[in-house]
Amino acid sequence: MVLFDVITIFPEFFTGPFDFGVIRRGREKGLIDIRVHDLRDFAAGRHRTVDDRPFGGGEGMVLKPEPIFKSVESVRKIEQAEVVVLSAAGKRFNQAEALRLSRSEQLILVCGRYEGIDERVIEHLATAEISIGDFILSGGEIAAAVVVDAVTRYVPGVVGKEESILRDSFSDPAAETQLVEHPHYTRPADFRGWKVPEVLISGDHEAVHKWRQESALRKTEKNRPDLLR
Repeated sequence: MVLFDVITIFPEFFTGPFDFGVIRRGREKGLIDIRVHDLRDFAAGRHRTVDDRPFGGGEGMVLKPEPIFKSVESVRKIEQAEVVVLSAAGKRFNQAEALRLSRSEQLILVCGRYEGIDERVIEHLATAEISIGDFILSGGEIAAAVVVDAVTRYVPGVVGKEESILRDSFSDPAAETQLVEHPHYTRPADFRGWKVPEVLISGDHEAVHKWRQESALRKTEKNRPDLLR
């Protein structure tokens, strides 16, 4: 079982995202467990302050190290737990990282907010700093939900048909060239004059396999040419 601990200043955000799809299935099967913690519960003083002005000046506020260290040390159950900071400055999240994290017994996700997190958290507490893309979010909560979903798919027994994972885009983290998934079609075979490729209804499995490989390559060239470089 994989235990996810999410540390955030907005615990209410997660009342919905973790109640659907593969995450709900994993929880119901007892294959994953998710605990959400309010960072303010680990802050000192009656105001439960978790942020302060940055040294050196500048706009915005920075999350303080003390409550983050206390929260991680409080929820950590095993010494080898992964402590992941969700940050726009982090390493880009991908399938290989999702697979790696799925092998952990405990995954602690720290959601960034405001201008950022005190760097001492990243240097001395975190085992990884992750970004889900080259764009800015208001905080790490959405990113944490993305990571939980991607990692949960790799937990054995969560996805009904294990082979379906292998057909997903970026499904082979060890491959030299990553491709997006091939196009999909379903009934009706003729919709408003747009017809399903004949090969898909030919019954020729070898031809279908070849078509899917070639189509995945074409779609990658169109949408993600950076993967082919």
